[in-house]
Amino acid sequence: MAHKGHFPSGDFCIVGAHESPRRRAPGIHPFQIHAEVIAEALADAGLTLEDVDGFATAASFPSEAGWQLNAVEVAEYVGIRPTWICNTDNGGAAALAHVGNAVAAIQAGLCSVVVVSYASSGRSWPLAAPDFNSGQTGPGQYEVPFGMSTISAHALAAQRYMHDFGLTSEQLAKIAVQMRSNAANNPHAMFREALTVEQVLSSAMISTPLHKLDCCVVSDSGGAIVVTAKDRARDTRRGGPVVLGYGEALGQIQMNQMADMTTTAARHSGARALQTAGVTIGDIRLGQIYDSFTITVALTLDALGFAPRGEVGGFIDDGGITPGGRLTLNTDGGGLSSNHSGRRGIYALIEAVRQLRGEGPGVQVANPDLCLVHGTGGWLSATATLILGAQQ
Repeated sequence: MAHKGHFPSGDFCIVGAHESPRRRAPGIHPFQIHAEVIAEALADAGLTLEDVDGFATAASFPSEAGWQLNAVEVAEYVGIRPTWICNTDNGGAAALAHVGNAVAAIQAGLCSVVVVSYASSGRSWPLAAPDFNSGQTGPGQYEVPFGMSTISAHALAAQRYMHDFGLTSEQLAKIAVQMRSNAANNPHAMFREALTVEQVLSSAMISTPLHKLDCCVVSDSGGAIVVTAKDRARDTRRGGPVVLGYGEALGQIQMNQMADMTTTAARHSGARALQTAGVTIGDIRLGQIYDSFTITVALTLDALGFAPRGEVGGFIDDGGITPGGRLTLNTDGGGLSSNHSGRRGIYALIEAVRQLRGEGPGVQVANPDLCLVHGTGGWLSATATLILGAQQ
């Protein structure tokens, strides 16, 4: 076993979780969704708003309805008066970072019960907004004038990995097909009908080599979890999975600053999470990995070490991400089929909790003891990785 370092492995739990069933919610303000999911997550934990003294969220995108002091605005709306507040914003990795920060804050005595919440009207927000990474100063000045977008940025990474290592469009398509298969039994998944490799490859080309069905769904939704110390968890309604390990890392903002387009900061955040949990990648059989695009999954599997360097295509061909394969992945259908309203990290976390409780709505793994959760933010810009363990 690897050395655990100084992370308080196993001392903190996620005692409540709730994902909004909303996927299309026109006319519903994101703050209302925050209020709904927080109330349900607290009910799941057997707690009330009066028990909450820590709050974390990120709500700076237009479709999240926040702006400056966004965490303050959401807390005010919901009615939380925390002694500790966090609005760390590293994109899709934010909710995972909030858990790591919450553990540190509770351990330091700054609070005792932390709600991590997220909500967005990614599909129905009525006002026009630019792509989120369109700053015209700094490195952005070399990309924004040429129409770079979130999709084309990921397509650049896909082209590079395919060129260097022989990954094919068919192998990327198999990721989308597997996520759709996982979503088939999830009653809240945005898309549940069967999907084939041929359908993915015949869908519209958005930015070569990424087709429409290589891209995540765009939904409205939200979710919340409740974090507290293990001794406090015993007094909650049902306890919950334990936080065993955590790591985070940064890469770059614009793609023109990416040192190597064939890998991501996941290689650092993943290694730190495994070390602090005292486990190895070989111990992990269940994962919830951010899937904004099929290439995001491929790069992450490679960077985390599930496949040998450059061999993720063969890993996919060999059934590595199928239920019962090397890594059962994104059991609810992921962002490619179930839910992606802006920052999918919160939904990956919630699905990990459901799996470790035996309550997965899509594919349920039999008696899982560990789950790796991984978030990717920005244009492959920032990552966070958590290792959760079954309730003790």
